[in-house]
Amino acid sequence: MKLSLQTLLVGVSLLSASPAYADVILHAFNWNYSEITAKATEIQQAGYKKVLIAPPMKSSGEQWWARYQPQDLRLIDHPRGNKQQLQTLIQTMTSKGIQVYADVVLNHMANESAQRSDLNYPGLAVLSSYQANWTYVNNQKLYGDLTQNFLSGSDFHAPGCISNYLDVWQVQYYRLCGGGSDTGLPDLDNNNWVIAQQQAYLQALKDMGIKGFRVDAVKHMTNAHINAVFTPALLSGMHVFGEVITSGGSGNQEYELFLKPYLDNTSHSAYDFPLFASMRNAFSFGGSMSVLVDPGAYGQALAWNKAVTFAITHDIPTNDGFRYQIMNSTDETLAHAYILGRNGGTPMIYSDHGETANLDGYRWQDFYKRADIKNMIRFHNSTQGSGMQVLGHGQCFLLFKRDKKGIVGINKCDTPQEYWVDTYANELNWYVNYTDVISGNSFQVNTQWLKVTIPARSARMWLQQ
Repeated sequence: MKLSLQTLLVGVSLLSASPAYADVILHAFNWNYSEITAKATEIQQAGYKKVLIAPPMKSSGEQWWARYQPQDLRLIDHPRGNKQQLQTLIQTMTSKGIQVYADVVLNHMANESAQRSDLNYPGLAVLSSYQANWTYVNNQKLYGDLTQNFLSGSDFHAPGCISNYLDVWQVQYYRLCGGGSDTGLPDLDNNNWVIAQQQAYLQALKDMGIKGFRVDAVKHMTNAHINAVFTPALLSGMHVFGEVITSGGSGNQEYELFLKPYLDNTSHSAYDFPLFASMRNAFSFGGSMSVLVDPGAYGQALAWNKAVTFAITHDIPTNDGFRYQIMNSTDETLAHAYILGRNGGTPMIYSDHGETANLDGYRWQDFYKRADIKNMIRFHNSTQGSGMQVLGHGQCFLLFKRDKKGIVGINKCDTPQEYWVDTYANELNWYVNYTDVISGNSFQVNTQWLKVTIPARSARMWLQQ
């Protein structure tokens, strides 16, 4: 049956995203800096334009989570790399047209209560190790005097563990703690000294050539602290986004308490957890793909220029409280097709080395170079800056085009979905090949009505050749 698209066409033509914010980020989670450098050409050829690296600071321990426990901000030295290796990484990536983003931890310092009772950082043991390896350590310095501590007990909030994660005061002034007798991660105060240290740290990274910051645990910082650190001069020319985990958008309690105030009161971008919740809803049993037509219109996706979009982040599989958000592997692939096919936001692709292997096989190990993901990125890069118009949708499928450059079809159901497209009304180019970047399937437009078939549990991303 031929369906009239004039009655079904949804008026979605998103503003064209600025290329500065729309290029795909590779989250090289827990990769060695030298490995990223060695794979620069491969990363470039895969279509990535930005790479997010492990937190550049002083930290110890081989566990991935140790990277998020700062001992000292004044130098870069940890098992994933040092300052010299980061400088080489930045120079190499810049030569390939790839920007380097740094994961930064500003909310807290390392929990070293098992080793000492004071809150002097980096502490006597670390300072002694500096002296024993002074030439090396001094070469890793970003700023400051490494012969003395740079923080003391007066630079932290009073001890106490968060017990109610919907209490804004607790979340922003108490400590992140584990179970049992764990005393938690010492929570930094926003006094003038702390702010000056954090500004010096970020400015030193910017001076090295870092072009963006992912602000870890930003939900646990007050907006006053955030805005005091990130001055207009520091923000100039930088892409800054925070991690505020929510289970939904407008109307969701976490969103209203934490993410919305962060976006309203800072100039930062953020992980688009509202869109992620919309995708999980759409791909769930009984859910409808129609919710992905224009979720932003209902507050269920962030504004195009504020959103960092994703189908998985490192926080979800590595945190007991968030693992329920992991999607079925096929649904996750379809979600990647959606975020890389649509217009709006900065897509981020997570790729690890098996840190989550005990949870779901090795799903995300070397994920960055999967053939289908690379081809989806090619579609994204080829259509970047083009508008987006929805052609059709239903419980099982979503079909949209990117002006005349490409068409995306996503089918979550177990049976093929067919849809008739009026090529006159929707201004598709005739007598040119549209080739699916995933399967290689092609078609030409040579009649007014075009039957589009999306196979079961699949995505198609037809790109004009």
